[in-house]
Amino acid sequence: MKVKSNCIKLNFVLLILVFLFIISVPSVRADIMPGYRGLSAGAFPERAGVLSLRSQAGHSGEFPWQYISLKDAGADGAVVSKPGTQLNGAMPAIVPGTVLNTMVFNKIYPEPYFGLNNARESKLIPDITDIGPDHYTGWFYTDFELGSDYAGKRAIMEVKGINYRAELWLNGQKLGDMAGMFKRGFFDITDILNSGGKNKLAVLVRPVDVPGGFRNKFKEVRAAGENKNGGDGQIGRNTTMLMSVGWDFTFSDGIRDRNTGIWKDINIFAVSDLELRDDFMVSKLAMPAMDSCQQELCVSVINHSDKEYNATVRLTIPDMKVDITSPFAVKAGENKEIRLSPADFAALQYNNPEIWWPLGKGDQPLYKYTVKVESPEGVCLDEIQGRFAVRSIISDRNTPDKSRRFVVNGREIFLHGTNWIPEAMLRTSDKRTLAQLRYTAQAGINFIRFWAGGIVEDEYFYDLCDELGLMVSMEFWQTGDTVLPDDKDLYRECFADTIKLLRNHPSLMYYISANERGINNVVPVTDILAELDPTRQWQTGSETDGIGDGSPYKYVNPMFYYDDTASERGRRIHGMCPEYGTACLPNIEGLRKMMAEKDIWPVNKVVWDYLDGGAFHDMVTRYVPAIEQYGQPESLEQFARQGQAVGGLAYRSMWECWNRQRGYNGKNYTSGVWFWYNNSPIPQVCGRMWDWYLDPTAALYFSQDAHEPIHAQYDFISNTVSVNNELYEPFNGFVRARIIDLEMNVREDKTVAFYVSSDMVAGDVLAMAIPTDISPVHFIRLDVTDAAGKPVADTFYWCSNQKYEGKRSYNGPLYGNLASLHDLPETTVVSTVTQVNGQSILHLKNTGESLAFMIRVKLCNAGSVDSIPATYYSDNYFSLLPGEEKTVIIEPIEQVENPSVVIDGWNVLNAGREKF
Repeated sequence: MKVKSNCIKLNFVLLILVFLFIISVPSVRADIMPGYRGLSAGAFPERAGVLSLRSQAGHSGEFPWQYISLKDAGADGAVVSKPGTQLNGAMPAIVPGTVLNTMVFNKIYPEPYFGLNNARESKLIPDITDIGPDHYTGWFYTDFELGSDYAGKRAIMEVKGINYRAELWLNGQKLGDMAGMFKRGFFDITDILNSGGKNKLAVLVRPVDVPGGFRNKFKEVRAAGENKNGGDGQIGRNTTMLMSVGWDFTFSDGIRDRNTGIWKDINIFAVSDLELRDDFMVSKLAMPAMDSCQQELCVSVINHSDKEYNATVRLTIPDMKVDITSPFAVKAGENKEIRLSPADFAALQYNNPEIWWPLGKGDQPLYKYTVKVESPEGVCLDEIQGRFAVRSIISDRNTPDKSRRFVVNGREIFLHGTNWIPEAMLRTSDKRTLAQLRYTAQAGINFIRFWAGGIVEDEYFYDLCDELGLMVSMEFWQTGDTVLPDDKDLYRECFADTIKLLRNHPSLMYYISANERGINNVVPVTDILAELDPTRQWQTGSETDGIGDGSPYKYVNPMFYYDDTASERGRRIHGMCPEYGTACLPNIEGLRKMMAEKDIWPVNKVVWDYLDGGAFHDMVTRYVPAIEQYGQPESLEQFARQGQAVGGLAYRSMWECWNRQRGYNGKNYTSGVWFWYNNSPIPQVCGRMWDWYLDPTAALYFSQDAHEPIHAQYDFISNTVSVNNELYEPFNGFVRARIIDLEMNVREDKTVAFYVSSDMVAGDVLAMAIPTDISPVHFIRLDVTDAAGKPVADTFYWCSNQKYEGKRSYNGPLYGNLASLHDLPETTVVSTVTQVNGQSILHLKNTGESLAFMIRVKLCNAGSVDSIPATYYSDNYFSLLPGEEKTVIIEPIEQVENPSVVIDGWNVLNAGREKF
């Protein structure tokens, strides 16, 4: 559909108003984050005085790590790890990181995350299957010194994760070997250290045993539209990150080195002869009264010496007034498990505890505790601390259709869930973790499924989930797309170590053995769970035991959600669905970072398809035509802007349709959905609620809208209004619905009183009739007020007068005939920026007589119009009716030296504006 050029010049030129404010926007701190005050800025410290060996390169750490290939080193570990050894050809290394990350950092290979650089066919970065494993086999090494804190004590080195096999050497002596991506290594390095001098650690890292080939007919496709994944499936013979060989949501041909490297931290800490490890605080809440709880501590004491010790374990829980001790004896070299239970200690029975609730259902109080091992004389030999929460979690199939449900503290939780995908090249950081989980909570997501082809994120991830109330289901490295591990004992060891690592976190709700596998086709682990964590339930596969199957995964006409025809596999919006999603185009800034501008628009299909998982999401054939329903773009800026309208509308429609079907409607029972998928593993055109660069898209704010505590929503098939209630209390109020034409004339205006039960939806409380003679594009505005008339929430839609012709038709009010949005007259938005308690507060008002459509607020550096990623906005991509006002809170995750606020709107006009 061709848009008149004068309309483009008048209405679609990017109009921006820049407010330079001379402020120092503070770094992210717990006391300034709106809605998330108290969030930790780093992992909860289990120990004091831990030395992290993070590299200077890539992480701004303290240690100058080097890397050299095994072939170029020409020496064994005894030589490489000898202090003073110099190796010609070594390069600065990123630790934690991978061999390929280090090679890219040193410009041996180009940045894989740009255009077709990573494509196997481009031959710019050799694939391990083409060049052989030796090419990505090499030594990581660094020097370090230990301070006086280690004098007279033992030094323990913890290696949190390598991929896939490693030899570890220190000062010319071998410490040991490691294998498996998800198993920690602990080494007593006391007798090898150079006290008061330089030490040299060297780690030889080898790739996975079986790197796997590329796609073939290994996987039998079970349903229309299902993809073949995991290459030839052979990557599954390792216990590793299965998606590194390629999947349809990332590079379809994978990561060239299969993420070989030291991918988690290496830490050193001091202990006496006795070390505390793997503490587990079990909390049992009395149900249904929830008026008391019992605590039980399980902790391992490791005797590193050659003599027997008599000692005492001391447990303190200050907020529960617990301070108890228990004597024990531990033999030389023994790893002894100590248990402190309510049967032996009355103090571990506690009345009136504070209860931990999921996001949006209450608070997330966390109790701190300390465990010490003391000598008979009361000298502290080792000390660790942890956190736990009091809550009850069960999952069952006690539903009308036997679908799975989750019950927390006696109340069923409707799951607005999601699937978590790791960063494809393991380029993780605390900043990245914090930004993504903050966005996740802002969107109203309350449940995260760790998909089996990914990884185990670090402790900070789970710490934040504990603090935010994000429930987590952990899935373990087996998929229906890949074969089972060759070394099942190694798999079980990785499984057991992961349980020990995660089991203290109250956010962890559930375990699943595999993605899309059945009971007779997984590595058995129930015996391990019975021993290490009997407090949580387990099921075999992601699509068994009351959880359905998935799809759709790609953009569809949003009308399909309303008549429940979005999936090619039949009905989807009921029961418990593990995978259901759509895409959102990244912002223009992200598109420009991931490919050459000439490839963005007009669309270069080859590049777009590669950055779309091999065209899995059909971004070129489905999403781009949807953009064109708003008029044929005449510039990249217009193309990108219209892409946000498409994505935001699709996301909200999907979530709203699940809202509407929640609970039992007399025919179906709906307990939740897990969105596929939450976060982009690579820069990609099939973006999500934020792009890989951590810049939020319209999808985030339209999801936030759909998940607000009280939300009025419109059904575009029945033309009715429903109200969803996320609160644990009923709500009485009024909902007003207005239909407004393009000239801002109110064509219909209805208000009704309604009642909605606690944590439920009130369906079809108001019916509307769309005038037949209304403008081709019109608007629907819903406003909710409480019983006293106080505003509670509002929802704004744009739609066309095009009739929906039913299943699989690409037409209707949410798809097609939307180009006359270009005809909106320009309007004026006035705004001010102030600082209140360390927050940047932007106040906007539409002073014109037309709608201000799809306003985007951006925090930028002065003189730039590029948004600063990882910035929190309380709302964005919103529209303002004439005379309407809005306040937006803005907080970047890191300090900005010369900040400015930029306002971009489809038809915003201000005198003295700056333009692209």
